[in-house]
Amino acid sequence: MVRKLIQIALQNRLVVLLIAGCLFAWGIFSLEQNPIDAIPDLSENQVIVFTEWMGRSPQVIEDQITYPLVSNLQGVPKIKNIRGSSMFGMSFVYVIFEDNVDIYWARTRVLERLNYAQRLLPQGVTPTLGPDGTGVGHILWYHLDAPKMDLGEQRALQDWYIKFALQTVSGVAEIASFGGFEKQYQLVIDPVKLQFYNVSLMDVMNKVKANNNDVGGRKFEMSNMAYIIRSLGYIKSKEDVENIAVGNYNGIPVRVKDVGSIQMGGDLRLGIFDQNGEGEVVGGIVVMRYNENAEKVITAVKEKMKEVEKGLPEGVKFKISYDRSTLIEEAIESVKGTLIEEMIAVSIVVIIFLFNWRSAVVILIQLPISVAVGFILLQAFDISSNIMSLTGIALAIGVVVDDGIVMVENSYRHISEAQLKNKA
Repeated sequence: MVRKLIQIALQNRLVVLLIAGCLFAWGIFSLEQNPIDAIPDLSENQVIVFTEWMGRSPQVIEDQITYPLVSNLQGVPKIKNIRGSSMFGMSFVYVIFEDNVDIYWARTRVLERLNYAQRLLPQGVTPTLGPDGTGVGHILWYHLDAPKMDLGEQRALQDWYIKFALQTVSGVAEIASFGGFEKQYQLVIDPVKLQFYNVSLMDVMNKVKANNNDVGGRKFEMSNMAYIIRSLGYIKSKEDVENIAVGNYNGIPVRVKDVGSIQMGGDLRLGIFDQNGEGEVVGGIVVMRYNENAEKVITAVKEKMKEVEKGLPEGVKFKISYDRSTLIEEAIESVKGTLIEEMIAVSIVVIIFLFNWRSAVVILIQLPISVAVGFILLQAFDISSNIMSLTGIALAIGVVVDDGIVMVENSYRHISEAQLKNKA
């Protein structure tokens, strides 16, 4: 069989060269299309359901949120396992699917089931799906270099401008903010004054919520002109909160400032983010979607950051804290360097021992074609180009080189034996 294949190849050299060229071109195309990453994604095929109910203990969260969700999500098809985690004010449910399930099909089925499970949860509690990323989806970390802005202003800039702009980049699942202070109006209530004015704490909460709202009216026509009536009621300052009426005392309105004080502050923090021991910083984490090309997403995010930076306040710049593209480029350069080094070594070995440059060319031609076929198979089996797969290709290059040298030397031996037999 092998003898027949060799005979056919020798009789159709142009066809063999054409097939080799096509394989090489196909391999280059597969290399361009194949997702490139530094770390192989070995995470499970999972959908995360996150539910927030602030102020409740882990036991209450477990009984009223986590347990009902886990019980109802077990009916979703193709589930391998479900894990629940309850903590103060928050619940996490990890729905793990079989490996061959499409992640967006899985998210749709979980969302359908959540619509049914919603009626079992406490009023006002709404479960949400986590981002469609993986455990190794953190491809870029950045922070703001803003020496003239405090941490609260930096966090507001990150949450209300930078985050929304970077989320528009194709392939980005989420921009997770970190550091700084999340600004909030804080009501410090005096319980003695509440008792004196006969106002409950729930009255204060409900009145403040009801008064922070814009409402629509109707269209009013007069003198052939139409006017749209609306009521503007969003809170814009501390004074607006202080003047909200929460009750009455002997016909006199009782305002928020009569039962407590208002201050601007930051939300409760469970940690800080420090940059090289130089102080706190504010920034974000870019989370990549499933099966995206990490190198292309990072490049697109960096281009978007250049555009966003033009609209930032004076003196505010981006600083990269972690960039996976550096590791990706080094992995690619390692494979390129290995390929070039082995081609040079093989050429020298073959020319020294065989004294025939054409034999060296035969071996050198098969190296890039073999690597190209490797990328064709990676693309066919939906395997990304990462450190593991690229290292395997680099190791396989040595096997291909050894095979080529052995085959050429063996061919020379057979030719020599045939020549000696003919002379005899």
